[in-house]
Amino acid sequence: MKYLCLAYYNPEKFAAMAPADVQALVSQCPAKDAELKKTGRLVVSASLDGPQAAFALRPRGGKTQLTDGPYAEAKEMVGGFFIIEAADKDEAVRVASLHPAATLGESVGWAVEVHPIGFFEQTR
Repeated sequence: MKYLCLAYYNPEKFAAMAPADVQALVSQCPAKDAELKKTGRLVVSASLDGPQAAFALRPRGGKTQLTDGPYAEAKEMVGGFFIIEAADKDEAVRVASLHPAATLGESVGWAVEVHPIGFFEQTR
């Protein structure tokens, strides 16, 4: 089974950090990312641009409406995502917990939300 993992952060807390503190935090990520890759369970991993680059498409009055900004009002934003393969929930927890957002960055609201994928089609 595949699982979509959403990596969250709090943009306000992150922006309030001193540059040296940001560097100290993100410098720990490559080693965590390498652990995740070594499991052989990582399908894809990506970081997202900040909320200022996001936009939403919504059906309104029979037409698609484009709006700027994130799709929902929230203190936390999705900063990245990854897809893993796991035999069951326990393995998904073990593998997803290797992501930096699951173990680092508590002060800036890092977190990982995990969703089982019911349908997955790879088109390339």
